[in-house]
Amino acid sequence: MALMSAFDLRASLARAEQRLGDDAPSRKRRADRGQSRLDPEVLARLTELLQGYERPPVREIQSQLAAFCAGRDATPPARATVYQMMARLPAPSYAIEGLPDAVRSTLYNLSPTGDVPGHQLAFYCLNYGGLEAASFAAGMPWLALYQTARLPGWRRRSRGLLEAILKTRGIS
Repeated sequence: MALMSAFDLRASLARAEQRLGDDAPSRKRRADRGQSRLDPEVLARLTELLQGYERPPVREIQSQLAAFCAGRDATPPARATVYQMMARLPAPSYAIEGLPDAVRSTLYNLSPTGDVPGHQLAFYCLNYGGLEAASFAAGMPWLALYQTARLPGWRRRSRGLLEAILKTRGIS
């Protein structure tokens, strides 16, 4: 006589198959997956609030967005959404031709013409540049530095320099 266990996997699977059969419910993916669901006007206002040189406090951003949304019958974004947008919004781009020579020399594998996103430029300046390029990066808008900190591939000494800049400017 076989011992009976409290959990019989075969019997459980058979009951599940009988219950679900071929009509098992499937989860449908959202059509707007990977896109912002914020109202376009609210997104534009949030982008405007985040484009300054210094980082504004998130509570100040939220209060300004709440006031903005109040008259537009829109829902203000949650704090988590503001943080997600800080990581995703495009930082200012820079024309490569207009950059100082020391900064341009750090962009060793890019075309000498065109634009480079701010977060990528800061990464190159801090990882591959000298003092002049690092100084240029330290003076960039906060959003570019904030997004740069989230990139992989940092050298240890360069990462330490970035963290010092973030701490000094109150960005981290």
